[in-house]
Amino acid sequence: MTQRQTRSAQRAIEAFREGSPVLIHDADDREGETDLIYPAGGVDPEDVARMRNDAGGLVCVALSSNVADALSLPFVQDVLDHPAANDHELAYDDRSSFSLTVNHRDTRTGITDADRALTITALAEAAADPDPEAFAETFRAPGHVHLLRAAEGLLEEREGHTEFGVALADAADLPPAVVVCEMLDDHTGEALSPDDARAYAERHDLPYLEGRELFAGLDR
Repeated sequence: MTQRQTRSAQRAIEAFREGSPVLIHDADDREGETDLIYPAGGVDPEDVARMRNDAGGLVCVALSSNVADALSLPFVQDVLDHPAANDHELAYDDRSSFSLTVNHRDTRTGITDADRALTITALAEAAADPDPEAFAETFRAPGHVHLLRAAEGLLEEREGHTEFGVALADAADLPPAVVVCEMLDDHTGEALSPDDARAYAERHDLPYLEGRELFAGLDR
């Protein structure tokens, strides 16, 4: 582990602990994408607006495997009874992390910035004290916030943004619930390049890390 990797990881942990987002690029030979990642517990409507406007990808909440098991949250491809769910092959991984989609029951449509912020922060509360009965009373499915299940072994098993985010929350002593949103390029419609993502991070004084830097810099 280099001093640079240690500093980068520590800065990301400190920012996360304070409720600030972090930018993580997974790898060019994987998705090749940079995600804007927030601790779920501190997300407000302005943060959701930032993800919509500055990132532009899908707003998802990643939960640890233990929390997902406690709440009986499946991998969605395991429970879909439709031919489209057959032969679900990904070019960059063995399986998708997607689970259910949910809205908080106090939302109207579930899609507004305020509605999604309410759903997201309540998911952080659910992750801190997982109770399947309380979960069903608090959330309805389907909804507008996509849930992701992290691999049980986190970064030792899978190096996706789902696992990077949950590992970061663990290192920051936060509930294992994080928001991930892919950053897209407004001009090309493709994933934002690492150079442009790093420039965005510098403009907004946010940590930017390559996934391997975080992997090397965390005590696992």
